[in-house]
Amino acid sequence: MVTQLPEPIKIVRRAGDVRIHTFISAFTGDNIANATHIIESRNKLVLVDGQFLVPYALQFRAYADSIGKEIDRIYLSHRHPDHWFGLGAAFSDIPIHALSETKEFLRQHGQDSLNDHWKLGNLAPTSLVIPEKTVRAGHEIIDGVKYVFDEVVDTEIDFLLTIGLPDVGVFIAQDLIYSGTHLYLTKYMEHWIGILQGMLLSDYELFLPGHGFPADKNEVAKNIEYLSVAMEAAGNGLTNDAFKRFLLERFPERKCPGIFDIYIPRLFDNASEF
Repeated sequence: MVTQLPEPIKIVRRAGDVRIHTFISAFTGDNIANATHIIESRNKLVLVDGQFLVPYALQFRAYADSIGKEIDRIYLSHRHPDHWFGLGAAFSDIPIHALSETKEFLRQHGQDSLNDHWKLGNLAPTSLVIPEKTVRAGHEIIDGVKYVFDEVVDTEIDFLLTIGLPDVGVFIAQDLIYSGTHLYLTKYMEHWIGILQGMLLSDYELFLPGHGFPADKNEVAKNIEYLSVAMEAAGNGLTNDAFKRFLLERFPERKCPGIFDIYIPRLFDNASEF
């Protein structure tokens, strides 16, 4: 039986000379509102991340194709499977760019990650695509648009690629920001807060998240609040189910509570970190 998934959400907005497309999987059930993006310039499309579940990856590819311009490349932001699983299902023919650490992780552990998700059945891809192109900190002009690349360490993930479009005020943060959803927490919350504070002081105005809707600086500030509250709760000795209940009650407006069950076993393996 084919699993029926909620319809994705698609958002388009203009920023200067480009159009920004955001494709969000779903906020319901076990979905965690994966957000992937398309930067549409005059002649080309640049995509960021590839979705998680096969049906959404295929729909994201169909949506990109429907714009009617060449897909020049895809940037993979980091190694969490909800961002790269869909590449094997829908984007194996497109050049994929990633940090060297992300490429090496997929070479060493990508197949194991696919195997570990066997319970997803036909929602998971059957093939693994290793990015061929390496991204380094710096900048590049693509189809007349300036892209600024940076490698951020020890936040939601150990190595994360961020992409700035300074001429149009857009910052592609991916999992530095969870927009309207609960965050995937790690032991690096204090350092993560520092990175977000720097984003508040930047000239960027639109922040593209890895989960949820495109955000402004108010949402960046709300992420700082969430991390600060979570760090204090963990420091006060809350763990596991008590920690989850506390955050659910403290932030009832945030969606996608299923993420707690993904990260909590990892977070409190090293509770002494707090």
